[in-house]
Amino acid sequence: SSFRVHSAVSVCLCVCVRQYAMSSLSSSFVQIKYDDLRFYENCGGGSFGSVYRAHWISQDKEVAVKKLLKIETEAEILSSLSHKNIIQFYGAVLEAPNYGIVTEYAGGGSLYDYLSSKQSEEMDMEQIMTWAMEIAKGMHYLHSEAPIKVIHRDLKSRNVVLTTDKVLKICDFGASKFQSHTTHMTVVGTFPWMAPEVIQSLPVSETCDTYSYGVVLWEMLTREVPFKGFEGLQVAWLVVEKQERLTIPTSCPPSFADLMRKCWQADPKERPVFKQVLGTLETMSKDSRLPDQCNSFLHNKDQWRCEIDATLERLRRLERDLSTKEKELEERERRLRLWEQRLMERVSRAGLES
Repeated sequence: SSFRVHSAVSVCLCVCVRQYAMSSLSSSFVQIKYDDLRFYENCGGGSFGSVYRAHWISQDKEVAVKKLLKIETEAEILSSLSHKNIIQFYGAVLEAPNYGIVTEYAGGGSLYDYLSSKQSEEMDMEQIMTWAMEIAKGMHYLHSEAPIKVIHRDLKSRNVVLTTDKVLKICDFGASKFQSHTTHMTVVGTFPWMAPEVIQSLPVSETCDTYSYGVVLWEMLTREVPFKGFEGLQVAWLVVEKQERLTIPTSCPPSFADLMRKCWQADPKERPVFKQVLGTLETMSKDSRLPDQCNSFLHNKDQWRCEIDATLERLRRLERDLSTKEKELEERERRLRLWEQRLMERVSRAGLES
């Protein structure tokens, strides 16, 4: 379909992050020598680079180093930020070809890995509420309190990391844009977390991050992978063309269900900003009924997981129907071309005979 082709082309053309003049920020961040770092294991891929655990020798500090082909906006963004729920920036390596960004190392791994581990079975309402607050505080800082407004655009559980004492920090600003430079965003990020307007390369506002936040909240409540088993462009088609959203099980506490639905509104203006999200979470934390509702939901996963599976099966059928229709259209076009060809042959034969 034309939507798929457009999306595929957008992804191919727009994965690069453009470099903008950072006139409003100084680029006087610490330059770290490549030889001053001792590298250990690869601990995951960020956007546009691989991330390694390393030892910053002269400072005797454990750090994370994201190797890059060149230093672009991410170092500028990170060097201007300071918040307990945003990964701390230490400096950058500017020696070609060993470019890299050096940040604090979060020993607890990513939220995505935590949610798919056995540990996540111990999660309770208090844990979810604390983490929901921490991510929302970090995002509110980026949008409203940072020296320059930043839209993250790639908020997902893989880009949220845990410190050893289980504090969450938002990381990986490779896809971010300074709000003052442009509101027209190119397609980056990962489709199950992406707002419809980001998927379509339309102009965006900070509430594209609100949409992604709703998906992360869903992950924490369900400990499931969003749109499991679907490829990126299939998810894009379902979200944009079919207005599909992740399944909120019927037994999910109503206040959480309501917050997620608000985050996933198709119209970006209908979604709450993070100040409103924080206000909603504050109200929820005072609801004496919520802990029992939430813990009952978390500990009875077998009862509601089938609802998510049923939706995935329905979406697979929708996809199969689409594929069948596409094949039928292709076959029809092939027959039309053949008919046209034969007609032309007949006309040319008739011309020769006369």
